[in-house]
Amino acid sequence: MTIDRPPYEEAPALKRFPMHVRHGFFGRRGGVSHGVYKSLNCGPGSGDEPEKVLENRRRVAHAMGAPLEKLASPRQIHSAKAVITDKAFEPNERPECDALVTKRPGLLLGVLAADCAPIVLCDPHNGVIAAIHAGWRGAVGGVIESAVEAMLVLGADPGKTAAGVGPCLSQASFEVGPDLADAVLDATPWAETLFEPGQGDRQFFDLKRYCLGRLARLGVAHMDALEDDTLTQSDVYFSHRASVKAGDRDCGRNMTAIMLTA
Repeated sequence: MTIDRPPYEEAPALKRFPMHVRHGFFGRRGGVSHGVYKSLNCGPGSGDEPEKVLENRRRVAHAMGAPLEKLASPRQIHSAKAVITDKAFEPNERPECDALVTKRPGLLLGVLAADCAPIVLCDPHNGVIAAIHAGWRGAVGGVIESAVEAMLVLGADPGKTAAGVGPCLSQASFEVGPDLADAVLDATPWAETLFEPGQGDRQFFDLKRYCLGRLARLGVAHMDALEDDTLTQSDVYFSHRASVKAGDRDCGRNMTAIMLTA
């Protein structure tokens, strides 16, 4: 890692196509922010200093081989909405959605997370990529399906598509109440095996396997999930739950980025 090139993780399923796509799951290291935002906070909606967030986003773009002006990221709202784009957005024109899809080489798609699941997809044969922010609400609501459907519009083939689920809460860290469990099971009864009993009426939910399950049901051929847990590795990744436990007023956001190179 150099001073302006922060470290990142990659999904094995997408690393097989280095001539077609670059991607990275970035954590909290390698930036310029301080305090609870130390140090690679990429969330413009946080309480961090805007110029530091901008520099952190520039460093992410640089690490992916793109200028900051080519970074397209949405205003995330925990929705099921996906947007197709062929350009980056002005700060006050970012679309409200939780997935971006493109077939424009050199356009860097970026989504933010701090316990939710970031997902990248690539069909290298047809030149289509997507970046998804999948919290449990978005995942249950269909954001993964929306992104894949948008990829199909651009000519992608699920059977030739690779997907990677990035750092998020592991099952052991994602304790949920009955309302969340009921919402998941009402929408997807097959997910019953993704819950483990906790204290009282609490359960532990496997968000990573849930996302993989929805991808598999869409016919996505190659997929994997990183084992990284944002809560237990809060020294490496920003984690909303870790910040709440620590009594912090806010937390930073991890960026996940993906770009077609050819």
